[in-house]
Amino acid sequence: MRRMFPLLVALAVLSATAPAATILPAAVDNKPLPSLSPMVKRISPAIVNVATRGTIKEHGPQNPLLDDPLFRRFFEGPRGGTPHEHPFRSAGSGVIFDAKSGYILTNAHVVENASEITVTLADGRDLKADVIGRDEPSDVAVLKVKPTGLTQIALGDSSKVEVGDFVVAIGNPFGLHNTVTSGIVSGLGRSNIESNADGYEDFIQTDASINPGNSGGALVNLKGELIGINTAILSSREGGNIGIGFAIPVNMARTVMDQLVKYGSVRRGLLGVSTHSVTADVAQVYGLSNAQGALVTQVVEGSAAERAGIHSGDIITTVNGAAVKSPAELRNVIGLLRVGDHVELTVLRDGKPLHVAAMIAAPPNTEPTAAVEPPANHTPLEGVKLENAPGMAGVVVRGIEPDSAAARSGLRDNDLIVGVNRAPITNLHDLQTRSQGAATLVLEVRRGTSHLVLPVH
Repeated sequence: MRRMFPLLVALAVLSATAPAATILPAAVDNKPLPSLSPMVKRISPAIVNVATRGTIKEHGPQNPLLDDPLFRRFFEGPRGGTPHEHPFRSAGSGVIFDAKSGYILTNAHVVENASEITVTLADGRDLKADVIGRDEPSDVAVLKVKPTGLTQIALGDSSKVEVGDFVVAIGNPFGLHNTVTSGIVSGLGRSNIESNADGYEDFIQTDASINPGNSGGALVNLKGELIGINTAILSSREGGNIGIGFAIPVNMARTVMDQLVKYGSVRRGLLGVSTHSVTADVAQVYGLSNAQGALVTQVVEGSAAERAGIHSGDIITTVNGAAVKSPAELRNVIGLLRVGDHVELTVLRDGKPLHVAAMIAAPPNTEPTAAVEPPANHTPLEGVKLENAPGMAGVVVRGIEPDSAAARSGLRDNDLIVGVNRAPITNLHDLQTRSQGAATLVLEVRRGTSHLVLPVH
């Protein structure tokens, strides 16, 4: 009550000094004030509460405040102690996207380890739900309930969402059913929010208040169309909302849910490439006018990429006609395709566009080496011992410090460097000449039968 006292005093002063109609007018110039209420009333029946029960293995005491799996995923620190079975109850949100079939979209982490799922509708009905499928990499799950008297939400097009668009989040934070918050789209294409290397992230960022319990709820535009599934927040140390929330774009969620409904799972294939961001320095080396695309650093033998004729050093710029601005975008697009799908790509090779077609293949036994992008506070080849390659052209790596920029870029002992910044080298003198004054080196490397391109900052 003490926090509310200044507000009550202010309202009392306003009431005494101004007519009531001027404090909260019902209309201005005979026009009603704008309100989100009609839209919210229309779509609220499509938003549900998802309550789960199950058992998980715990280490040490369980924090009772961490009932939402969102908090368990993002904010709980490492725990010690002997593992033991721990029963849990958890709460999240969901969105009805197919009323006729009884399908509900939510987060995969909301129903993780759940042995019993209860969906509560806006009208108070409780329905038992079954998991049709869940996909951890995208954090999408589909539930099914008895399709009686359900209302579904209209699906929007997240590709048309722009920064600054007004949005509304609806869910069940802290068990408060059908709570509505509003804000704007604060950013697009956010990734690296989680530490899950296998995750597919292309989040919509919003300042609409999202809290524990909102997981799996709806992010809608002012037309009431679903544009995202609320899934993550950045939080203060105390666990409160600080105005940074994230939602899975509905276009990504729709692709995943279609596969979950049809197949029960997402059987992802691979293109078979390892890629690196086209930074400004890399773009300069390749003579590009803008720093966009995904630089192919390695092509796996026998992969779809090799069969399609993609080479290390190519820069992938489009997939199925859509621009690719970064390796994360390429990974997201390819990750939503199934084994056997055909894909059309545009690559830049020697500055010229080349169109190739590939068929997504099952993951091979050999996976590409991940290209880790190092910080820029090192000279490119600091900490690397190099020698002229005996009996052949090039420079061989004879030692490399684990924390060096070159090591973080993927360079290894016994790699044979045969080119620097798109020019061939035959010895150390050539390498030193090509490297002089360069902040970034794009190394052409031979490793066994593989040919790699490794940008080193």
